[in-house]
Amino acid sequence: MSAPSTGFWFTDASVPTAEIVAKLGFDFVVLDVEHGMFDLAILERFIPALKGMGLDVYAKVLGPAREPIQQTLDFGCDGVIIPHVESAAHAAEVTAFSKFPPLGRRSLAGGRTTGWNPLTDAWIAEQNSTTRCFPLIEEGTAVDEIQQIAALPTVDGIQIGPTDLSTSRGRGAYGRTPADLEDFEKCIDAFDRAGKPWIFPAWTPFEQEWALSKRSPMILLGMQYYVMLGALTQAKESFDVLEAQQRLEATT
Repeated sequence: MSAPSTGFWFTDASVPTAEIVAKLGFDFVVLDVEHGMFDLAILERFIPALKGMGLDVYAKVLGPAREPIQQTLDFGCDGVIIPHVESAAHAAEVTAFSKFPPLGRRSLAGGRTTGWNPLTDAWIAEQNSTTRCFPLIEEGTAVDEIQQIAALPTVDGIQIGPTDLSTSRGRGAYGRTPADLEDFEKCIDAFDRAGKPWIFPAWTPFEQEWALSKRSPMILLGMQYYVMLGALTQAKESFDVLEAQQRLEATT
């Protein structure tokens, strides 16, 4: 059994954080363009910086539309994660924007991705085979058609979105319920059968153990601000305990 690729979730373009992530041996990063603090000028600079650190770069794009998908790929991302995919038909429509014709409908553009060289048929074919497109499965209606989504030639894998998937199913906030895990199982079974990878966000030991037990090919181990909150909380609580002990000792 091969080791899974490990990833980290970025909400802003902190170069020092990226340097630490690369130093620790993470394999890939996801940039949360949809909810994060990225604009086009930041992405244009941050993506090549991450690539220069040896990290694979995926962008969770602004939405399921042509322009945000094409822009992040033109800036040099290794792949896109497309939010709010509602069905197999919707997945077929929006994932096509990540692949050039005749496979898909991505618009051709020169620049960074061509090495500033002219476009060629060989480059188009190489891009279609290596650029990865992952629908984000966060709608119950997408889970219901997951086998059809897995079979699409423009789909290279998926990311599972536990929280939005739970709320879309009427279960409220994600709570690691049997129904949550059943939805995950449906997704991974379809993509394992299709021989395509899946990304799982494993922010806690429970999710990490579950992902490892299911042989997840790609596991996200941390979200930027959650990690910061956890580290600062631990430091503050440790200090408060130490300070309280010293105050107690001083009064006895």
